[in-house]
Amino acid sequence: MKLHGKTIVITGASSGIGGEVARLARFHGAHVIGVDRNDPMVTLDGFVKMDLGDPAAIDAAISHLPAQIDGLVNAAGVPGTVDRDVVARVNYLGLRHLTDALVPRMPKGGSIVNFASILGVEWPKRLDAHKQLAATAGFAAGKAWLDANPVAQETCYQYFKEALIVWTKKRSVELFMQHDIRMNSVAPGPVFTPILGDFVSMLGQERVERDSALMKRPALADEVAGPVVFLCSDDARWVVGANLPVDGGVEAAYV
Repeated sequence: MKLHGKTIVITGASSGIGGEVARLARFHGAHVIGVDRNDPMVTLDGFVKMDLGDPAAIDAAISHLPAQIDGLVNAAGVPGTVDRDVVARVNYLGLRHLTDALVPRMPKGGSIVNFASILGVEWPKRLDAHKQLAATAGFAAGKAWLDANPVAQETCYQYFKEALIVWTKKRSVELFMQHDIRMNSVAPGPVFTPILGDFVSMLGQERVERDSALMKRPALADEVAGPVVFLCSDDARWVVGANLPVDGGVEAAYV
């Protein structure tokens, strides 16, 4: 891994997968700035508290981030058991707002990694809608589109992970061609984190039992961190617009 001397900003870095990404990135030489609404429970080189659901709060917090950033890992997110408006704001609109605001601080060769999910695998079924949302300019315009095209609470988590995969692919082409910045996403399956129980409640017992038969076990957070750090490194300098499953073969089992 070639992260020596790189400054990496990681959202959701206080615990869970984001915390493991921060730990591994620092091990490989990165200077890691964590971003989270909660105080960190891991060693970081810097920390900025931020509410990703509020664009004004994002803008205020950005002033405390470094002037040059080599990588951005968008690991923060909320489960579908919270209100759909919060899911939209944190998992998609806020993520997009922060990312676009930090692009001007990234040099050529910079990398962005977004956390999607194996639950976003059906994005082709709603591609037209996701492309329309991706085309909206900014947080407010995205929120207005969603107000006019409401998403069901029961499927909001899946929907916005689908939307994130599509936005990542669309935006990645622009960033690479115009700025030589790479953007990719990872799609973890179930992971042993404090919010795993929320996903069990969200999906329902029948879906959980069906998917459980397709996997050995949920992942450990450090098993997801390695692929993310790889995508941040120069070893992945020609990987652009990819959505990498990190799911122990769950997606493959559906083929």
